[in-house]
Amino acid sequence: MMRPFSILFTIVFHPLLIPLYGTLFYFQVTPKYSPIEMQSGNVLPVFILTVIIPIFSLLILRNLKMMRSSLMLQAEERIYPLLIFLALLLMILFRVIPNNYSEELYYYFLGMIIATTACLILALFGKVISLHMVGMGSLLMFLIALSIHYEKNIIVAISACTLCTGLVGSARLYLRAHGRAAVLTGWLVGLISQLLLLRFWL
Repeated sequence: MMRPFSILFTIVFHPLLIPLYGTLFYFQVTPKYSPIEMQSGNVLPVFILTVIIPIFSLLILRNLKMMRSSLMLQAEERIYPLLIFLALLLMILFRVIPNNYSEELYYYFLGMIIATTACLILALFGKVISLHMVGMGSLLMFLIALSIHYEKNIIVAISACTLCTGLVGSARLYLRAHGRAAVLTGWLVGLISQLLLLRFWL
C-alpha cells in the first residue's frame, strides 16, 4: 500500500514542477498588484520552460541512448538533463522575469540556479543527491521567506509544505531511490541555496 502513495508523491512533487509551484504560490500571496497579464506572462513561460521542454528533452536523450532511465539514478545520466534545465532556468531569469519583473521570483529562480549548479557539479564528480529534496527544500524556504517579507501568516501553507517535504523524503527512501545522506543533502542544498539570497530581497 505504501508503494502507490510513494510513487504518487514522487510524481506530484517532481523537481520539474517546483519552479511552477513557487511561481503560482507567489501570485497567491503577494499583496502587490498583479494583473492577469503579468501573472500569465510569468506562469505560462515557466510552465513551458521548466515542465514541457524538459520532458521532451528527457525523451530525446533516452532515444539517443544518452540516458538509460528517466529516473536518473546514476551520476553520469544527470549531466545532460541538468545542463538543459540550468540553461532553461537562466532563460527564465534573463528573458522571462525582466518582462514582468518581480524581485521575489527573480531571487527564487536565482536560488534554483545555484542549487542546480551544485547538483551538476556533484554529478560531474560522480555524486548523486535527491533532486526531489532539492526542490522541496527550495520551495519550503521560499514560502518561509515570503511569509517574513510580506509579514503575512501563511503558517498553514508552510506546515503543509513541511509535511509534504517529509513525505517526499520518506517516499524516496521507501522506493530505495536514495539513501538517507542523499535525501538530507538534497534538502540542505535546496534550502541553503534560497537562504543565501534572502539578504538581497528581505
